[in-house]
Amino acid sequence: MTTDLSHLRTAARATAPRRRNPGRWFADTGWRHVVAIVVSVFAVFPLLFVVSSALNPNGTLTGSNALFSRIGIESFWRILTNPQNPYLLWFGNTILIAAVTAVASTLMGALAAYAFSRMRFTGRRFGLITIVVIQMFPQLLGAVAIFLMMSAIGDVFPAFGLNTHIGLIMVYLGGALGVNTYLMYGFFNTVPVEIDEAAKIDGAGHARIFFTIILRLVAPILAVVALLSVIASFSEYLIASVLLIDPENQTLAVGLVKLVSNPRYADWSAFSAGAIMAAIPVVALFLALQRYIVGGITAGAVK
Repeated sequence: MTTDLSHLRTAARATAPRRRNPGRWFADTGWRHVVAIVVSVFAVFPLLFVVSSALNPNGTLTGSNALFSRIGIESFWRILTNPQNPYLLWFGNTILIAAVTAVASTLMGALAAYAFSRMRFTGRRFGLITIVVIQMFPQLLGAVAIFLMMSAIGDVFPAFGLNTHIGLIMVYLGGALGVNTYLMYGFFNTVPVEIDEAAKIDGAGHARIFFTIILRLVAPILAVVALLSVIASFSEYLIASVLLIDPENQTLAVGLVKLVSNPRYADWSAFSAGAIMAAIPVVALFLALQRYIVGGITAGAVK
């Protein structure tokens, strides 16, 4: 009996988790916590300056190194009520342009990716490489050409020319089509072709297969592309500043820059307040779609 108890104690000691000393714990997992803390501080630190500047009623960057030295909501009230800076109008314009661009660019990219992934035609590989190579050129190179082209289009169709939201959306759709197609192409290749073949045996055509089967299976990459499109529409400045002339037609990126473009008085406080409010819909959309983000980005990278 005594021998059995001794064996049980020995077995319990062997199976009990051993307590690691601090040095061993840091070598195994502790350094990861340190890296995570450093990265988090590095990411949050600029945001603290933006929030501090937005809450500073002075409107300048004087004394901005002292975080939260003065707190007030005057800058938020100032940017929302100043008739010379129609912030709410800029906000509405940006929401409209971002929503239409996200839906249209996602659908166009999905249609193109489906064609490259499922159909075999002459010039398929060349076309796929071409749309990727074109994306390598910086957007700045096309600014002059886009301005001249939209000016010429506006002479014939004023609703699609300069200083119109439709014209800006058309430029965004053309600029995002290549990268969206290539991003979706890899994801579409992960969907088994046997699903298409089974649907064809049942009498379904390409349109029915695409809209009723494929789109549901590639929902993660659609969410990623839509989110990236919204982020790009909210932050894009160059093309919007070239095409949109009247203040009531401008977007948030163009309008907010005007607040700090005056060398005599740059209202950085109102600029920061406007930037914080502009980030709210993007963050809300990211939180709503975050369960698709990782899967949508990585699924197409393995095939």
